[in-house]
Amino acid sequence: MPFREINSKMVEATVAPGQRLFSQRGAMLAYRGEVTFTPNTAGGQGGVMAMIGRRVAGEAAPLMTVEGDGTVMFGHGGHHVQVIRLTGDTLYVEADRLLAFDGTLEQGTMFMGSQGGVMGMVRGQVTGQGLFTTTLKGHGAVAVMAHGGVIELPITPGRSVHVDPQAYVAHHGDVRNKLSTALGWRDMVGRGSGEAFQLELSGSGAVYVQASEEKL
Repeated sequence: MPFREINSKMVEATVAPGQRLFSQRGAMLAYRGEVTFTPNTAGGQGGVMAMIGRRVAGEAAPLMTVEGDGTVMFGHGGHHVQVIRLTGDTLYVEADRLLAFDGTLEQGTMFMGSQGGVMGMVRGQVTGQGLFTTTLKGHGAVAVMAHGGVIELPITPGRSVHVDPQAYVAHHGDVRNKLSTALGWRDMVGRGSGEAFQLELSGSGAVYVQASEEKL
């Protein structure tokens, strides 16, 4: 795997000839060797549709394509960094939480409504999180950002996990998501976080939760 955790806020990535990484713009802290950084306006391996998804979600900043022969240190804004390793499954993650990821991973965009129905759309409108979620599929590693540290919670059949939508970072596996509320519709107006909203994740997989509800 190309990512090595240096500390809780920095990772080091190995770049080899013929391989590439993608990183968020401004994430490079330092590098050694012959490494190039090029804006990727095609949206990584997701192509035009992935880029359209990010634009609709207000995340139009291009990724950087990282190539060459050397090592690169990544970090951004002093945020906590968590490395997630994929072994053929799909990771669902908010695009603005991506720090860097393997170029071997297939990138796409999922409309939250396709899993959460109407409530999935409400999640995006009321909590301020994007209606579009980035997907990364295949074998490789992903470095994601969060506030105050991250914990991985397993999701098993018959035992769903409820997460504050603004504490949600990412999830993977055969998982369905649904936004629910403990309050009536009139009570929800003006309340964008806290126990009023709960993102229910069910199936088989894992969800990553950050320690703070602060947005990136």
